[in-house]
Amino acid sequence: MSSLLHIDSSIRTTGSVTRELSSYFATEWRRNHPDGGYTYRDLGAEPIPHITNAVRESLLDPSRDHGLSPEEKALTEAVVAEVREATTVLLGVPMYNYAIPSTIKSWIDLLVSPAHMVAPGADSGLLSGKTVIVATARGGSYAPGTPREGWDHQEPYLRAVLSSIGLADNLKFVHAELTLSAIVPAMAALKPLGEQSLATAHETLKKLAL
Repeated sequence: MSSLLHIDSSIRTTGSVTRELSSYFATEWRRNHPDGGYTYRDLGAEPIPHITNAVRESLLDPSRDHGLSPEEKALTEAVVAEVREATTVLLGVPMYNYAIPSTIKSWIDLLVSPAHMVAPGADSGLLSGKTVIVATARGGSYAPGTPREGWDHQEPYLRAVLSSIGLADNLKFVHAELTLSAIVPAMAALKPLGEQSLATAHETLKKLAL
């Protein structure tokens, strides 16, 4: 059975572009898959704690007792189970200071383990075969030829780390750029481009949700 894991990470509860985009995709996906499973985790509202040494050591060698607390063990198992059981993973990821929110990094840190790593020379791993949609929002633009080309540490990092654990077989990034043009006077001339980028993101997500 198809199953959607929906992750939000924006610290904004209202006015969040990534929440808007991820909600739109999830609604369309659930409409197109009425019998599919659905799991939601809000990392903005309920952040996953930064990884501890005990958690890290237990991921590297789960056969030994590393002093993991019951709460740490339960959370790690829940996060891993949610990803393993999903056929589609949806990530709403805003750009904060040219990179991803630390909450997404904490979530990823529970997934990167020897059990999930794709071995050198191997075609797949335990998490391979899933569809992964990353809906992002960026205040500016990082396209070729723009003043901040090369400043994007959001997509390149996510593409690399998700690939390392087999989550890049069908990985799609959908960007809404120039979102700050709606509120920053100095960017007012770019507002039409920002609106078009957001509209295009919705159109793309609608197609991906089929």
